[in-house]
Amino acid sequence: MLPLPPPPPAGMGFCMPMFRDWVPKRIQPWIYVVCVMCIQFSGGMYLGALADIQGTTNFMLEDLLMLLYANLAGMAIYFPMLFRMKFRFTNQQLLIGSAIVIAVCNLITIHSTFIPLLMVVCFIEGMAKLQGTFEHMSNIQLWITPRRDFAVFFPVLHIVLLSAIEGSAFLAAWFGYHFSWQMMHVFIVGTMCLVVAVQLFLCRPFCPMPQRLSLKGIDIGSGLLISLLMLVLSYIMVYGDYLMWMDSRPLRILVGVAIFLTGVVVHRLLRVRYPYVDLRIFRARNVIPIMIVVTVSEFLLGAEHTMEEILCAEVLRLEEHTKEELFLWALPGVYVGVAIDLLWLKVLKWKVWKLFAIGFAFILAYALQMYFTLDMQVNIEQFRLPIVCRGAAYAILAATLMWALDESLHDLEQFFMGLFVFNIFHMYLAGAAGYGIYTTLFSHFMNDDIVRYSQQLTLTHINPSQLDFGALMATYVQSMMNVAIKQVYGIIIWISGLMAAVFFLLDIPAVRTNVRKVPLWAVYGIEYLSRHVRNR
Repeated sequence: MLPLPPPPPAGMGFCMPMFRDWVPKRIQPWIYVVCVMCIQFSGGMYLGALADIQGTTNFMLEDLLMLLYANLAGMAIYFPMLFRMKFRFTNQQLLIGSAIVIAVCNLITIHSTFIPLLMVVCFIEGMAKLQGTFEHMSNIQLWITPRRDFAVFFPVLHIVLLSAIEGSAFLAAWFGYHFSWQMMHVFIVGTMCLVVAVQLFLCRPFCPMPQRLSLKGIDIGSGLLISLLMLVLSYIMVYGDYLMWMDSRPLRILVGVAIFLTGVVVHRLLRVRYPYVDLRIFRARNVIPIMIVVTVSEFLLGAEHTMEEILCAEVLRLEEHTKEELFLWALPGVYVGVAIDLLWLKVLKWKVWKLFAIGFAFILAYALQMYFTLDMQVNIEQFRLPIVCRGAAYAILAATLMWALDESLHDLEQFFMGLFVFNIFHMYLAGAAGYGIYTTLFSHFMNDDIVRYSQQLTLTHINPSQLDFGALMATYVQSMMNVAIKQVYGIIIWISGLMAAVFFLLDIPAVRTNVRKVPLWAVYGIEYLSRHVRNR
C-alpha cells in the first residue's frame, strides 16, 4: 500500500505525531505492529474451526467458503475508499471505528446462523479489517523503509499478512480443540478492546491533511453494484459443483444476473464523471499482463482450499487441530519467499521475469511432491516440505506482483484502484473460480476412476464369503480419492511447469527480443510476396 502521510522534513527522522509525548519513541512503531496483527487475526468465519462449526450448526464447507469470500469482497471493494478516508478522518476515528465494527461483527457471528445476515456481516467486517490494517501500516511505513522503497515494504507487509492468515487458522483450531469455536471470536473482541485502549490512552487525534477532504462525489452506486456482482460470482463458483452447475435453475438465473450486472457496471463506469474505478488503468503499462499472471498463480495455489482439505479430511482423516498444525509449515516458506524477494528486488535489483519463474517453480515443486507423496499409509510429516514450498511460492508471487503493479501505476489514486482490480482477479476470477474448477475436476476424476476400477471387482477376483465387503468399499473409495487428487495435481504440474518455463525463457535477452520482433502474418506475407517477385 502507498504511504499517505507526507515525508518528515530533513533531519527530523521518523516520527509518529499521533502518539502522546510521554510514550517512548522506540516502542511507538512496535505498538502499531501489535495492533495491526490484532486487526489481521480477525475474520468472518474461520476454516480452521470447520469441524467444530459444522458440529454445532448446519453449515457446509461451501457455506463457510461463501462467508470467507464475502469477507474478502468487503476488503477488495474498500481499496478505492482508503485515499479519501485517510484524508477525511483522524487516526483515532478510523481505528476506533474499525475496532468497534470488527468487535460487533464477531459478536453477531457467534449468535446467528442465518447465512444472508452473516454474509452482510462478513462483508462489513472485511471493510473494517482493511481500514484498520491500512491505517496502521501507512503510519509505520517510513519506519520500515525510510526511503519508501516498495521493494522493501511489500515483502515486509506480506510477512504480516501471511503470518496472520496462517496463525489465525491455527488459533481458531486450537480454541475449537480446547474450548469451542466461539472462543476465537471472543478472543478477537478482546484484541479489539486492546486496539481501542491504545488509541484512547496512548494516542491523540491526528490527520495528515490540515484541510480535510470531502467525501462528496464518491461513486457509491457503482461500488454497491460491484459488491453485489462479486457476491453473485462467489455464490456461482462456490456452490457450482454442489448444485450441478447449469443443471440448477437458481444458478442459471444467477448467471443471467451476473451478465446483466456486468453490463450495467461497465456502462456506469464509462458514463460517470468520477467513476468508482477508472477503467483507463488497464491502459497502463503491464497492468493486463500482471492481472493474467495473478489469475494463473492464484488459481494454481487454490489447491490449498480444495485438494489439501479433501486430502486431510477424507483420505488422511486428520482432526482440525492436527491439520492446521501441519499447515503452519507454510510460515517458514513465507519467510524464505520474503527473503528471496528482498534479495532480488532490493539488493540485486534484477528484473522480475526470473523471479516470477522462481515463484512458479516453487508451485511446481509443491505439486510434484504432493503427487509423489500421496498414499494411503503416508506419514503426515512428509507433507511438510511441499507446504513450505507452497508458502514460498505465495510470498514470492504476491509481493512481486504488487510491486510490479506499483511500478506500472505511479498515480496514488490510480494505484488504489489498481489494488481493487488486482484483488478482484486475485480472489474471484482465480480464488473462487479455482475452488469451483478444482471441485468439479475432482468429482469428474473420482466418478470416472470408480467406474473404471470397479470393473475389476467381479466374482472371479473376489470371494464374497471370505471378504468384509464394507471394509473393502471404504478402502476402495479412499483409494479412488487418492487417485483423483493425484490427477488434479497432475494438471497443476503441467500448468506451473509451463509458466515457469515461459518466464525463464523471457529472461533470456535473445528470446525476449526475437519474440517481440516477429511480424504479423499479413506483413510477413507481403514481404514474402515482394521478395518472390524480385527474384523473378
